[in-house]
Amino acid sequence: MATRKRPPVELEYVIIERPTRTDNLQGAEEGVFGDVLESAPGAAAPAPPPILSVTSAVLTAEQAQAKNDEPGMIAIPNMPVMLIQPRAAADFGMQVSADAIGEAKASKMSWGIASIGADLSNLDGAGVRVAVIDTGIDSGHEAFKNKKITGRNFTSGDPNDFADKHGHGTHCAGTVFGGPVDGVRIGVAPGVTDVFIAKALDDNGRGTTKAVLDALRWAAENKVEVVSMSIGFDFPGMVQRLVKSGQAVPFATSIALVAYRETLKQFELCVADLLLENAGSHGMVIVAASGNESRAHENPKNVVGVSVPAAASPDIISVGAALRNANAALEIAPFSNVGPRLSAPGVDIVSARAGGGLIAMNGTSMACPHAAGAAVLWWQNERINNNQDSGLSIRSSVIATASAARFAPNVPIVSRGRGQVKAP
Repeated sequence: MATRKRPPVELEYVIIERPTRTDNLQGAEEGVFGDVLESAPGAAAPAPPPILSVTSAVLTAEQAQAKNDEPGMIAIPNMPVMLIQPRAAADFGMQVSADAIGEAKASKMSWGIASIGADLSNLDGAGVRVAVIDTGIDSGHEAFKNKKITGRNFTSGDPNDFADKHGHGTHCAGTVFGGPVDGVRIGVAPGVTDVFIAKALDDNGRGTTKAVLDALRWAAENKVEVVSMSIGFDFPGMVQRLVKSGQAVPFATSIALVAYRETLKQFELCVADLLLENAGSHGMVIVAASGNESRAHENPKNVVGVSVPAAASPDIISVGAALRNANAALEIAPFSNVGPRLSAPGVDIVSARAGGGLIAMNGTSMACPHAAGAAVLWWQNERINNNQDSGLSIRSSVIATASAARFAPNVPIVSRGRGQVKAP
């Protein structure tokens, strides 16, 4: 009896094309994103570099391999992406403030601002260009008045509609650069005025690898210096999608694992290119949440490593979530994934609520913008005091100055990283 041939599995792939060009490139080398890295001495000034092309197509594995065999082409599975969902304190047995907003109003700032020393800094982030890749922003919120907001929607909606109907992006943006709300300081770097909002997640908090790459490329084109993104690749979501399409669970898991591996590898290459520093770019700092999948309150061994994209490159600053214990010392939230580069306040974080006012949230999503805001202050500090713009230098400063001094002595380095981020 003849064996029935199984039809090839088709997936949506992101196709990254690095345009080839011969004009004015003698003695020069191009990066994946089309930027000229170095020109030969005496060579004519190169023409503006071609723009990276990011498209998508449904392909079989064989077709994807054929694409990858073409010069200048990369094909990676278009994995689903989702926001890193904030966590309820009660679900993790965390002791939190009975009235975080009332406490913030009484002290006139969210506790994380003082914890990282931003309230004592003479810097405010003025002149630094910042991007938030998330669910958009409530641009009419009091926290964002006097900000020059440039936005783009990278989901399937209207490209010009970057309004936040979810609330996650607004809260994160408020912590990075928001101005005072109801007399409460919520922003680490409130002096930032040039804001770039990439809506890479839809109103349900879901997106794709392509949307994230498009958003990062857009940020680089706009000379953004610090990027904050509290998002994660959705491996379980891809498995579920494959199962719904007819794949058995073991095969769906295997396909998703290969997709995850390839996406991680190629994403790292793209990020490395974004961080290149040359005559046309002084690079950027990318800060990402480590993820909320751990369950250390159930068992100290129930922990998960840093999720992608935070784990996609050693040059991305991954951030874990810290909380205050009864003695005002810092501990790591039980949901916070282990292995971050550093930590930042991530529980009882009061920031802007979409629609107006304030709201408190918990998660590494809330820790990430604290670290991004600190990176903004460090960038301003380098520009003023050392007269230089260098993403590499800023990343080094942010990581090197993180401190473990305020952490309880029983918190291991694998949970907290180098320690809590500090403002200059």
